[in-house]
Amino acid sequence: MRKIEHIGIAVKNLKDSNLLFEKLFGNPPYKEEEVASEGVKTSFFINGPNKIELLEATNPESPIAKFLEKKGEGIHHIAFDVENILEEMDRLKKEGFIILNETPKKGADNKLVAFLHPKGTNGVLIELCQEIPSK
Repeated sequence: MRKIEHIGIAVKNLKDSNLLFEKLFGNPPYKEEEVASEGVKTSFFINGPNKIELLEATNPESPIAKFLEKKGEGIHHIAFDVENILEEMDRLKKEGFIILNETPKKGADNKLVAFLHPKGTNGVLIELCQEIPSK
């Protein structure tokens, strides 16, 4: 894990939250997109060297909808940049961590992603992110 890639925050209303974070950072989101496979709409902000991802559920069965129902709005995950997601997943499995998806999947912001189960990481959902190489 090379650095924190972003911090994900679950929100009930992306439009309202975008306005709030725009006021907070003084800049609009640099990107908004939907990840249909995860049932989520996202927006990304840059603040200095840091990125914040806001996540709004697009269906009631999505992981974000379940998180919001259980815990309310707030920090959902911390994502770490990795050079080779397959090697990092293998290393972490050997260390005893539970990987929630057996193979990396396409996430937001041109990333391949995998998640570690929070039961093995002191209750924190950890996301591994690798930039998808351009062709």
